[in-house]
Amino acid sequence: MTKNTYQKILFVALLLFGLFAINYWVKSSTDEGKVQSEIKPTASNSKPVAETTSVQSKSVQSKSHQSAKDISLNSLDELISLFDSLNYNTESWKAGVREVPRLTFERVSEKWQQTSNEIPVQMKKMVFFRLMAPLILISNENILNERQTVEQASLDDKSLIDIAVKYKVITDQDSALTEEQRQQLLKRVDIMPPSLVLAQAAEESGWATSRFTVEGNAFFGQWDFSGNGMIPKQQRKELGNYGLARFDTPQASVEGYMLNINTNAAYIKLRELRRDLRADDQPITGIQLASTLDKYSERGQAYIDGIQQMIRYNKLDQVDEAYLSNDRPLHLISSNQ
Repeated sequence: MTKNTYQKILFVALLLFGLFAINYWVKSSTDEGKVQSEIKPTASNSKPVAETTSVQSKSVQSKSHQSAKDISLNSLDELISLFDSLNYNTESWKAGVREVPRLTFERVSEKWQQTSNEIPVQMKKMVFFRLMAPLILISNENILNERQTVEQASLDDKSLIDIAVKYKVITDQDSALTEEQRQQLLKRVDIMPPSLVLAQAAEESGWATSRFTVEGNAFFGQWDFSGNGMIPKQQRKELGNYGLARFDTPQASVEGYMLNINTNAAYIKLRELRRDLRADDQPITGIQLASTLDKYSERGQAYIDGIQQMIRYNKLDQVDEAYLSNDRPLHLISSNQ
């Protein structure tokens, strides 16, 4: 092989090696780009848990402020069918589903007084609990929003001052709160266990069949001394001129009950027990808080025992695990109203 031929072969070999190297570098760069482009979406989602939770909470809050869609119902069968379509029935509950649709209704129809006596007891209870549970969860949601303001707002914040007036911690709207008053407010601005509210509503309203419930959405037997209440047939003269408080809607009745529990001096034991449970990071249960309600009824301990028995027998503690759906709220309208 001549020297000239050897040089040509060497030149070709070097040229091929160079082309191979360039091709390898280009391919490697392209593959790396692909890998990086595939990783980016995952990386952008790898936020801290708290940040992700915050975004979800905002989403839930915004959905809860959607306007309600009116749903007209002509019969109990249509109501049951609606529950089924929302996966809000006994079967789903037994399967562990605890999501509750955002349902509200205008009032109890007079027809319910008759219908409730003609249907099986279990169905009557089911309808009552299914209609009342959303109202309770919505009320608790509103209270938790207020509680967040109490925890985070500056002491001279107008929203905080308005809440303090509402919960009767202060009377003057023109002055800032003290830190001690903020702590007093936190003891009052807190949720009620759905199990306890359901049991009391059933007891006080006779499963929504009482005259006061039908006439004035009175589900909790709250007294009214303003002269605007519904007068019972048999008044206790020692209490003066009183009646049963009336409310515009069942939702307003639940909210009125919770405000009464959270402000009335008769229920300070309940508020202190709830505060202690929260401080110890313990569940706030209906069975426990019911033990403090000796002043709610003149029956005293017998009333407490009855409420606790109703919670246990109907397994209402399971409702304490329930949460509201993010779907659009539905407002039920009965054609019999």
